[in-house]
Amino acid sequence: MTITVEEVFETARMTLYHNFDIRTTTLGINLKDCIDSDFEKFKEKVYAKIARNARSLVAEAAKLESKYGIPIVNKRVSVTPVSLIMETHCAPDKFLQMAQSIDRAAADAGISFIGGFGALVQKGLTRSDAMLIESLPEVLAKTERVCAFLNVGSNIAGLNIDAVNLIGPMLKKTARESLNAIGCAKFVVFVNAPEDNPFMAGAFHGVGESDLTLNVGISGPGVVRSVVAENRDCDFTALSEVLKKTTFKITRAGELVGRELARNMDVPFGVVDISLASTTAEGDSVARIVESFGIEKIGGHGSTCAIALLMDAVKKGGAMASGNIGGLSGTFIPISEDSGMIAAVQAGALGLDKLESLTSVCSVGLDMFGIPGDTPAETINAIIADELAIGVINNKTTAVRVIPVPGRVAGDLVRYGGLLGDVPIMKVNPFSARDFMRRGGRFPAPVTSLRN
Repeated sequence: MTITVEEVFETARMTLYHNFDIRTTTLGINLKDCIDSDFEKFKEKVYAKIARNARSLVAEAAKLESKYGIPIVNKRVSVTPVSLIMETHCAPDKFLQMAQSIDRAAADAGISFIGGFGALVQKGLTRSDAMLIESLPEVLAKTERVCAFLNVGSNIAGLNIDAVNLIGPMLKKTARESLNAIGCAKFVVFVNAPEDNPFMAGAFHGVGESDLTLNVGISGPGVVRSVVAENRDCDFTALSEVLKKTTFKITRAGELVGRELARNMDVPFGVVDISLASTTAEGDSVARIVESFGIEKIGGHGSTCAIALLMDAVKKGGAMASGNIGGLSGTFIPISEDSGMIAAVQAGALGLDKLESLTSVCSVGLDMFGIPGDTPAETINAIIADELAIGVINNKTTAVRVIPVPGRVAGDLVRYGGLLGDVPIMKVNPFSARDFMRRGGRFPAPVTSLRN
């Protein structure tokens, strides 16, 4: 891949003036070859493999930051879904011990988060899957860097409502056991989860991946917002072209760094995830991009159309730039990690119902939003089921990361700081879906699954 001098200067401008960065480099690590009948040896092998490879990632990423001047904000690791490697050590205390070994390996290597403490349960639960879910409140409360996930559905399998019904009680217990429910911020529930997603909290190293794989997640809301601000009078078609060209440039820079990093580490290069990912910095807001389109506050009428336009252009621009586009690729719309989203919630422009409608066209789903701590578990399950049904029916990845904060009510603001930002507590519809969710079973796969 040849990079021109003009592209180098454009990338430098984006980095210096518009907060462009490589949001994450995530090294996927297969842990299946660490399995041992002796649990102490098993933990030692897991620790050693993670720590050794993660240290290499941190060291080589630092060299490239110096070489190109492009910040690599997060160095992360994802591992084989832990329920798959714990089948012969299926006890709650052992799941916690394994999580603590993984957490220690990440800390010792200088990794910010490590994903993969989860299970694939789209059609049913094994004993190991069920035990992992039971262990999550303690795991999320007693580790710092471990992130957890469940994939509870797909357009091929349908939606496992029995698994969904386990999540509400688990989240409420996690919220009680961790300060300000912060443990819930490290758990995400998916349908159609990609095996090569580099972003936390949902990253895991899929069973179809090689022993080690490097995936890169780029960002650039500030860059996109700046070019939109320079093109205030263009129509939808012209605006889409501007967005595509900008994404093309961002993706080229991300692939350059990702491929060189993989080569220096002597591991296969996986994908570039071209998602626009917000941070708490004022210039890094997807909400502000939408507002620069001409919408007064995100959540106002027209917002869904604006997100759809942004998503489509980002995917087209990325696909033009690279043959290795993967992960989630599109636009994240988290609440707590985006200053514009927080402002919209506080102004009354954005509620939970409108947020759900926006997720029908974005790349993930209901992300990093808070709800009152006394919300019934059945209502949490129903919120999750609503969102995940969008993904199953529309053949798209979608997810939920919800934080029920004990003692907080709608309108409160919970301050986490750092990457997690501030969580406004959103109003929840008070009417119950308890009897509906108690039906359980499996939401059947839609007719679109019959593609053979």
